[in-house]
Amino acid sequence: MSFTTIRMAVGRVVLVSGVLILLFIPYLLWGTGLQTARAQSQLRGEFRAAQQQAGALPTTTPTTGNGTGRAAQVAPITPDPPTGSAVGVITIPKIGVSMVVVEGTGEAQLQAGPGHYPGTPLPGEAGNASIAGHRTTYQHPFYNLNDLVPGDSITVTTLQGTFLYHVTGSMAVSPSDVVVVGPTTTPQLTLTTCTPRYSASQRLVVHAALVASILVHPKAVPVPAPPRRRSSSPTPARNWAAAILWGVVVVALTAGLWIAVGRSRRSRRAVVIGVGLVAWLGVVFFFFGAVAPLLPASF
Repeated sequence: MSFTTIRMAVGRVVLVSGVLILLFIPYLLWGTGLQTARAQSQLRGEFRAAQQQAGALPTTTPTTGNGTGRAAQVAPITPDPPTGSAVGVITIPKIGVSMVVVEGTGEAQLQAGPGHYPGTPLPGEAGNASIAGHRTTYQHPFYNLNDLVPGDSITVTTLQGTFLYHVTGSMAVSPSDVVVVGPTTTPQLTLTTCTPRYSASQRLVVHAALVASILVHPKAVPVPAPPRRRSSSPTPARNWAAAILWGVVVVALTAGLWIAVGRSRRSRRAVVIGVGLVAWLGVVFFFFGAVAPLLPASF
């Protein structure tokens, strides 16, 4: 094998590697949203069915304008639902968020939507209900969380009712600072995400106080938990085998396409390139889908 052949082969490897890296960035920012959209659709259907089963369909929205001066009624304490199942729907009008909250903050759960911290109260219950969400990937639910200011509204609907919170403040803390999701004496909601955007160096924390509520079961009757989602687990294994397998397919398809283009007639070369490129992009999409979960977890 001549030096020229080796140099050309190395050049092609570097070129394809560079293209893959450039494509991986938009995949993380936008392509991952397709996975989240599918999960959200399934979770929303599951939560709606659980609401119907529990007789917990909301009929009105809580408001602070009742003039009673009394504190908002909190929901009774209930066990956490199964990891990966729907907790409720969080709505933040100011930043255009309306997503199903999933139980758990592991990689698999946060890829499906905002995740409820296990061990903290559920939204609407007494104490510090805490939810984490991605900032720039997987539909980036908390992308504009920094825009929230004191007084902004956050509504969470669970199987126990609908709960209205008002933002009280925000701060940036170290990722190791778990005090922000610790117990509180008053009912509040804490939202966390990465800050600044495209970095996991700190956590942006937004606190909100419960100001109004409408309970569907004020007398604390038991409500069934949503079904466990089979695709989720509290500690998902890193599937290196899938990433390696798709990587091999990408390499093989790239080499085959390069050879096919080189051997094809000029009149058919455009067709070969077009068809091959579509197939190559499809395989690359699945390859990225296998690689993304292997990266260090971030919000």
